[in-house]
Amino acid sequence: MTELWIGYGIVLLVMFVGVMGNVIPGIPGTPLILAGAVGHQLYFAGQGSVGWGWVAVLAAFGLLALGLDYLATLIGAKKLGATWKGMVGAVLGVIVGVFVFPPIGLVVGPFVGAMGFEWAFGREARESAKAGVGAVLGLALGVLGKLICSVVMMALFAFAAWPSASALPAAPETPPIIETPTGETAEPAQD
Repeated sequence: MTELWIGYGIVLLVMFVGVMGNVIPGIPGTPLILAGAVGHQLYFAGQGSVGWGWVAVLAAFGLLALGLDYLATLIGAKKLGATWKGMVGAVLGVIVGVFVFPPIGLVVGPFVGAMGFEWAFGREARESAKAGVGAVLGLALGVLGKLICSVVMMALFAFAAWPSASALPAAPETPPIIETPTGETAEPAQD
């Protein structure tokens, strides 16, 4: 039963790394959280794991996080005047920025990409820069959405997989109290 608690702790640690992965480039976020839940279910099935229904709920939150991330970036860029060309530039800027200048490239990349593509296709510098700012704001909102979804995923798992009282190790027995002939009590000798 101690194994169940150790597994629970390890999976929560993996999930915490996943939550941080939504902010730190290069670490998978929600996929790592989902992988932890699936691993726990596969290893502890029938012994107190979450069950496949909960894994499906976590997968739905993972998909929601992914959708929020992309949608927020697109909406942010569009609200501040980006065309489809600027949005393509923002996406390419994220990809190039993460690999060329991590982690600063994650912020600078979409700005430069959106602005560069808008400007290259004939827009004025001011409108192009505005589209770049929109892409960065959208990216920030997407990260916030992923972060919220991943914290909810971790909390749902922590609640659903909490090992029951029957999974706790048995409490040690209290040693008996021995009375001496004088009426004093004495603890038994420890070996």
